Amino acid sequence: MSKIDVIMPQMGESIAEGTLSRWIKKVGDPVKRDEPIFEISTDKVDAEIPAPNAGVLAEILVQEGQTVAVQTVVARIETDASAPAPSKPATPTGVPPAPLAPAPSVPPKGKSGPSQPAAPPQKPVPAAASAASSTETRAVSDATGGNGASESVEERLRRKSTPLVRKMAAEHQVDISAVPGTGLAGRVTKNDILSYIESGAGGQRGGGAAVPTGPVGAPREQPSTAPPPRGPAALLVDPWPGDRVEPWSRIRKLTADHMVMSRRVSPHVNTVFEIDYTRVAQIRSRNKQDYAERGVNLTYLAFITKVVADSLRKHPALNAAVSGESTILRRDINIGIAVALEWGLIVPVIKHADELSLLGVARAINDLGERARTKKLSPDEVQKGTFTITNPGVFGSVIGTPIINQPQAAILCVGTIEKQPVVISIDGTDMIAVRTRGMLSLAFDHRIVDGADADRFMAEVKAGLQDFPEIGT
Repeated sequence: MSKIDVIMPQMGESIAEGTLSRWIKKVGDPVKRDEPIFEISTDKVDAEIPAPNAGVLAEILVQEGQTVAVQTVVARIETDASAPAPSKPATPTGVPPAPLAPAPSVPPKGKSGPSQPAAPPQKPVPAAASAASSTETRAVSDATGGNGASESVEERLRRKSTPLVRKMAAEHQVDISAVPGTGLAGRVTKNDILSYIESGAGGQRGGGAAVPTGPVGAPREQPSTAPPPRGPAALLVDPWPGDRVEPWSRIRKLTADHMVMSRRVSPHVNTVFEIDYTRVAQIRSRNKQDYAERGVNLTYLAFITKVVADSLRKHPALNAAVSGESTILRRDINIGIAVALEWGLIVPVIKHADELSLLGVARAINDLGERARTKKLSPDEVQKGTFTITNPGVFGSVIGTPIINQPQAAILCVGTIEKQPVVISIDGTDMIAVRTRGMLSLAFDHRIVDGADADRFMAEVKAGLQDFPEIGT
């Protein structure tokens, strides 16, 4: 018998750690190769992780709820020694393999900096530490700080945070190296930036964060163990007798932080249009059976997504992002569709939605929604959205005013669609008729989208839905 290591996979290039949210198998359970054995949660996606080999789950080394670095051994599978072991642990479809740890680099000649003691003999590096630094520490000895001293691995990890963290730091003029990091190897996370800004420390430098003194790489004073205030979202309330306290899941924490950050960063403005869906309802009724025979559910959301994607090409300010004091006008039109799950909210993305037919859009919505509910999405399928659509109308909501999905510029909300009595005019005569109607609201970032631009976009979406061409024409 032999044992195969099961590792925490790297669920995306910028992700250095993951939370093991649930064990599907227990110690002693038989497992098949590629059979899901545990679930993980990252800041991008929840996913089921398959077994790298068939056998029996012999050891569980990481418990539910623990957050560990990628490449950490989380379990071991006992298998026949005669069975060929895979050359490398299996990773979910669409997940890039973790890069190899770089060999230690030799400091270039002539570089000045603080003297260093002679390096001790090399010791084996644990898999977790190797993977944690692999994507961040290439050519570390060549990197220098502002005073010309060489950066340590830890310093580079702290400075090399995710794009979102760097964007937040730039917008608030915060020096990342001055922020106490709670992530891997002191890496500064989004929560660290939020806490630092809301504690008031970010404004102590007269337009930026205080720059730490002393040579780069020198030991830092440890931050207080007491968490800084986080604003209303972190208000502590005592439970009353009989109350039930439910700690937030990782996806709930991430959603909460993202929503608070979005409200703080973007000045939200809303505009609401009423849409007559009667023509769409007629086309849908005539084609619904044909689509069903192809395995696709033709919904109103498919029509809305198709029209929105086509309209964004003519209104690039709505398909954009803010970067400092610049606007990035996205070339690709990637529509995120918010999916409500029992354990939270996730937004899978339809890439190049403007290039798809109505059938292609409907198929993509069905497929992404189903795989979101069964935790089968890959990290790439929840990234690089340029515009988001949320559909609370399926629950009966007349309309809503959603929060923008950063770093996008706008989000569309679909209200309930139902038959209503309305006044129409035929040959100059007013009469009451039954029409299929509903509301659409747009929340947009007023820093880069003017009200007139938003209303022109919505007027085009309204016209596109009310005059939707017959399928096949």
